[in-house]
Amino acid sequence: MDKILIRDLKIFAYHGVNPEEKRDGQNFVFDIDLSVNMTKACHSDDVNDTVSYAKVVKTVIRTVTEKKYDLLEKVAQVTADAVLAEYPEVFSVDITLKKPEAPVKADFGWVGVKISRER
Repeated sequence: MDKILIRDLKIFAYHGVNPEEKRDGQNFVFDIDLSVNMTKACHSDDVNDTVSYAKVVKTVIRTVTEKKYDLLEKVAQVTADAVLAEYPEVFSVDITLKKPEAPVKADFGWVGVKISRER
């Protein structure tokens, strides 16, 4: 299966179990893999024959910023649901959601979750 890849998509949003996370917000970073059949687009060279990564980015930004959630698991799930609902050409989506500024008293690069969903 062909893949469209979106890497290091940084979105400022208001998710977390602590009140200050929902009040002050923080950065969330997404890596998204979309499984699609790109055969037609490879031959036509027409954006209408593929899934526009620019449109997917807009969907993800809208989804992640329209509500506040406690858990990264929930943010990843609603994001996967939105992508699958809005882009019927996507067979499956893998989302890695990173929280580099999580309120953890340790020296770390990021914490996060990874989910895979398919139709």
